Order: sequence, then structure tokens, then C-alpha cells
Amino acid sequence: MTDMERDLAKGTSTLTSSDVRSGAALVASADVADRKAFLRGLSGPQLKALPYLFDFWALEHQLAPEGDWRTWVILGGRGAGKTRAGSEWVRSMVEGSRPRDPGVARRVGLIGETMEQAREVMVFGESGILACSPPDRRPTWIAGRQMLVWPNGAEARLYSAFDPERLRGPQFDAVWADEFAKWPKAQETWDMMQFGLRLGKKPRACVTTTPKNVEILKDLLARSSTVQTHASTQDNRAYLADGFLEEVQERYAGTRLGRQELDGVLLADVDGALWTSARLERCRVNKAPQLDRIVVAVDPPAGASAKSDACGIVVAGIVSQGPVSDWKIYVLEDASVQGVSPNEWAAAAIAAMDRHGADRLVAEVNQGGAMVETIVRSIDPAVPYRGVHATRGKAMRAEPVAALYEQGRVRHAFGLGALEDEMCQMTAEGYAGTGSPDRVDALVWALTDLFLEPAKRWRAPQVRTL
Repeated sequence: MTDMERDLAKGTSTLTSSDVRSGAALVASADVADRKAFLRGLSGPQLKALPYLFDFWALEHQLAPEGDWRTWVILGGRGAGKTRAGSEWVRSMVEGSRPRDPGVARRVGLIGETMEQAREVMVFGESGILACSPPDRRPTWIAGRQMLVWPNGAEARLYSAFDPERLRGPQFDAVWADEFAKWPKAQETWDMMQFGLRLGKKPRACVTTTPKNVEILKDLLARSSTVQTHASTQDNRAYLADGFLEEVQERYAGTRLGRQELDGVLLADVDGALWTSARLERCRVNKAPQLDRIVVAVDPPAGASAKSDACGIVVAGIVSQGPVSDWKIYVLEDASVQGVSPNEWAAAAIAAMDRHGADRLVAEVNQGGAMVETIVRSIDPAVPYRGVHATRGKAMRAEPVAALYEQGRVRHAFGLGALEDEMCQMTAEGYAGTGSPDRVDALVWALTDLFLEPAKRWRAPQVRTL
């Protein structure tokens, strides 16, 4: 056992959080025999204390960043360990070196979406404050006053985001706000809390939430006094049931809902976007039927460096039996690649054709002209190929395709999250995201080739000749 490990087991006060994390990593990376030897070397009291040394066990996103911040936002997927992080942060604020020693904070606000959720999750939950507290520092629950009282006299009171007026008057030196993005009266509750967060030398708030596209969260993250950490559900897999992870990943991985609820990514729908998250979720299908025709559409990049735009590659198919009103389109795969050579993106497009048994490869030739076909045919000389040339801007080309979604004609397979992110930032005025919407461009070419142009020909009046 190293000196650091001995100090860690003793709980030596001179150890920093960085020391503790280094010791934890050192023990965790040791082989089984060394880990058993480490545990055998601890006394009974040290073994009892070890589960409550959160710096030893915590994941990186669960530890408060250093620096002079006022609000720490923990963005995470479902089950990413946000509640445990909030509970342990409260402990770190109210506890002193010994059970009755004062901590940094003495008046804490615990704000949940409802009083029931604040009580059952933040206080009594499996990762709540009571479950995380060692016996000699565990606070007492006073049900009639909806509050916790620690052995050192620190107090924490519960509040609901449904009743912001209750926050008019109380004062705090620390606040834990849980599932902030779900609060029903978020702005009023946050404002009232901010007026009360005024005790002590450095009053602070910890916000734990699964991200949602709400203005108050985006405004909070944009503030210079805010810091954030982030984690996905997968990051906390050691503490989650395998069946849970398998089920939710099979159902939601690769969707915008999955990116929000599992990856903990804040996904913004732009005002005036041609597509919205809600509309895309409604067009989700588990499996496409037998398709009459499949195409792979390619939007080649202008360059081939890692910093260049992506090469948009989208696979889609159509059921085109009967009148046009019955036709249905299925977007099957986003096979886009980035930072690759022309030969590599051409090979990726041909591979997508092989996977899906596609009938044609459609490629925009504005950037490369005849060279695009030459590159593609160097991979497969017999590939059915059609070059298309853009004469209108990306947004104008996208509008008729967006109309197909509004009419309920398009369905999406799972696994199209990156494509859908771009779609939700495409407006009639242009692309509101960073870079170029290459995935959307490839989608537009695919659906134009599958539906818009054939439908135009199908509807065209037949001229009889004598």
C-alpha cells in the first residue's frame, strides 16, 4: 500500500480531492490481489467510512469543478448519477471535519418539480441525501416542517417549482435544484430562489437535470457564472441493471429523444425550423416494409481534411404502388463520414448501396463536376449513377422535402440522430447550425429522386399524338 493509500484510508485532512481521485484510480487499476490487500489493510472503522468517501468513488461529472462559479449545472441522461451528485454536493456543503463541526453552508434550499418528488427523490431516494449520509452525520427528517436538520445544526428545506411564492422570504447559502428543465414555473421559481441565495461568503447552487430545449436552461448555461459537467446514461453503467440499458438503447439509441434522455445532450429546435423534434419522433418506425426502390444520395465535401465538412450519405427507399397519394418514403440510414479522402467517402457510399441493395447512387456534382462520377466508378465501374446539379439554395431545395414530412409521407428508422439534429436547425432562411448541413442535403437529394421528380412525371398531363 502506498503512502497516499494509507492517508486515504485514514481520511487525512491534508488530502485534496485530486489526491483522493488519484488514489481511487490507482486502486481501481490495480489487479485483484492488490485490491484485496488494500481492503485487508483497512481497520474496521476505515472500512465503514470508505463507502462514504464520495471523492473516492465519484465519476468525473459528479464532482464540482474548481473555480469561482455561482451555479454548477450537471447535464446527464437518465440514470447518469445526477441525483447522487446533488446529494453528495449538499453533504460537502453542510458537513464539517467532524459530525458537529460547521460546514460551508447552514441554510440549504432543496427545490424539486413537486414537493413529492423533492421528498421522495432528493431526500428519501436510493441516491438521496439520507441514503448517502454516514450514520454519525445523517440528518433528521422533520416531516411537519418538510426539512432536514444535521447534527451540526445545518438545515435544508424543501420547495416545489409549482409554488415559487414560498421562496419569497427564505435565505440560503446553498441550493440544490433537481430536474430544473422540467419545472412548471421555472422562471418564477428560479428568480425567487436567486433573490434568497445571499447568505455566506460564496452562496452557490447545484442544478441537476436531463436537458430539455427550454429557454431558462439555455440562458443559465450561457451565463459566465455558470459551469457545467455532462454525462450519458452509459457512463454510469456500472450502477445500472443490464436489462435497463439494453432495453432503452435498443429502443432509443440514435434518436433525438435518445440523445436527450440517454446521452444528456441539449438539443435545440430553432425558431422557424422546417422540421421539429416532435414531428420527427412521430414518424419513427421499427422496420421498413418491402420497398420498391432504394437510393443512396451523396453530398460530397469540398475538401478531404479532418476539419472539412462531412460527406453526407443518406439511404432511403419508397413504397410507390398505386396513386401518388399512397406513396410512402422510408429513411433507412445516415452513413455520412467526415475527414476522409474522396476514395474513402466513395467507398462508404458504395458500401451503403451493398448493405441495402440500392438501385441507384445519386450525387451532387456542384463541388466536383465529372470528377465525382470518376471517383465513384473507380470503386465500382458498374454502379448505377446519377449526377445532380443544384440550381437553388439548400433551404429552397429543402422546403418541398419538409412538406412531405408535414403530409405524413416520410418515416424514419432508428439511428438517425445526427441527421435529425441538422434537420431541426434548417430554416427557410438557411441553416442555423455550424458548418454545412451536408446530411440534410443528401436527404433532400434522396427524397427528390425517390418522390418529388417521379411524382411530377406521374402527374404530368399525357399529350396524345395523332
